[in-house]
Amino acid sequence: MPLSIVDVTADTFRELTRERRWITALNDDILRAQIDVAQIAAPTGAERHRAQWVADYLRRLGLGASIDEAGNVIARASGAYAGDPVVVCAHLDTVFPEHTNLAIERAGPRLVGPGICDNGRGLAVMLVLARVIQKCSAAFARAVEFVATTGEEGAGDLRGAKFYFGGNARPFAVVALDGAGDERIVNTALGSRRFRITYRGPGGHSWAAFGTPNPVHAAAHAAARIASLKIRGAARSTLTVSRIGGGISINAIPEEAWLEVDARSTDDATLEQMEREIRAVAAGSIRDENDRRAIGTAPGTHSIARIGDRPCGETAENSSLVVAAMEATRLVGRSPLLATASTDANAAIAAGAPAIAIGGGGHGGDAHSSSEWFDNTASTPGVERALTIVATMARLAAD
Repeated sequence: MPLSIVDVTADTFRELTRERRWITALNDDILRAQIDVAQIAAPTGAERHRAQWVADYLRRLGLGASIDEAGNVIARASGAYAGDPVVVCAHLDTVFPEHTNLAIERAGPRLVGPGICDNGRGLAVMLVLARVIQKCSAAFARAVEFVATTGEEGAGDLRGAKFYFGGNARPFAVVALDGAGDERIVNTALGSRRFRITYRGPGGHSWAAFGTPNPVHAAAHAAARIASLKIRGAARSTLTVSRIGGGISINAIPEEAWLEVDARSTDDATLEQMEREIRAVAAGSIRDENDRRAIGTAPGTHSIARIGDRPCGETAENSSLVVAAMEATRLVGRSPLLATASTDANAAIAAGAPAIAIGGGGHGGDAHSSSEWFDNTASTPGVERALTIVATMARLAAD
C-alpha cells in the first residue's frame, strides 16, 4: 500500500536529520545573508543590483544561475530528474525608494531596518535551502528550482512571477517564501484589481473661469461614491480609494485630477462586479459634473485604466502540497494555520500549479515601514519546515 502524504512527510523529516542539523549550524550565515541582501536597494522595477547579488550567491553554491527577461533569477539544484520541478521562490523587490537609508540596526533581539523581513528573510531562507538541497542526501524524484522574482510589491503586479509561471515553467508544486513566520500557510490567493481614474477639463482661473467642469470635483464625487458602494457576494472583499490628487494652485480650476482604487476579493465574480460598479461611478461622476457646467463651456472627460490585476485562486486544503505543509508545521512543533494573502503564489495558482506561501521562520513586524523588524529567536523551526515541505514534494515520483 502506498504511503499517505502525511507518512511521506514524516519519513522525509526523519531522513533530513543531518540537513536539519546543518540549518542550525548555518543560522549565523542565514542572518548575514538576510542583512546583506536587505541593504541592497531593490524598489519595484529596479531590482537588478539585488538580482545580480542573488545570482552571484547561487553561483558560488555551484548552481548555474541565470537572469530572465523579466529580471528573475533562476537556478536549479544539480541532478537529472524526470517530471516537473518543485519551485521555491522569493521576491526581490521592496516598497522603498532607491535612496532610502537601508542601514540595519540591532535593538535587543531584533534587527530593524527597511526590508529586513519583507523580503530579506524570504530571500535568505531560499538561499540556504539551495545550499542544503544541493548537498542533500534524501532521494529526490524531482528537480528543485529556485526563483527570485521581480515586481511582487504594489504596482509591480506580480510581474516576475507572471512571466515565469506564464511561460514554459510547469511546476509540480510551488513554495513562495515571504517574510517571517512558521505557522501560516497561505493557500488562498487574494485577488485584486486596481484602477486609475483620470478626469480632465479646460481649467482656468477659480473666479474668472468658474462654471467650467472641475476635475477635482468629479474625482471627489467618485471617491465618495466608491466608498459608499455595497460589496456583494459571499467572499470576503474590500474596496479602497487609496490615492487622490490634482490641481496646480488654490486659485485655479484644475485641468486634471485623478484617483486610484484598490478592489480585493477571493472571488473572481465579485471582482468583476466591483469593476463594473467602479466604471459606472467613474462615468457618472463626470456626467454629473458636466450637467452642472456653465453654458458655452467645454465638457470634461474621463478615462479609467486598470493598473493591476492579481488573480484569485486556491490550493485545496486536501491537496498533497497543503497536507504536507500542515504536517511539516506540526513536525517542527508549531500549529498550522491556513490563510489568505496576495503573494507570488497567486500567479502560480492562476497558471494551474499547486502553490502556497509561507514565512521563513522567526518573527517580524512593521512591514513596509522604516521601523520594520525581524527577531531571529527560535527561527530554525521555520527553516526546517520549509526544507521538509520542499523535500517532501520533490520525493513524489513523476507519473
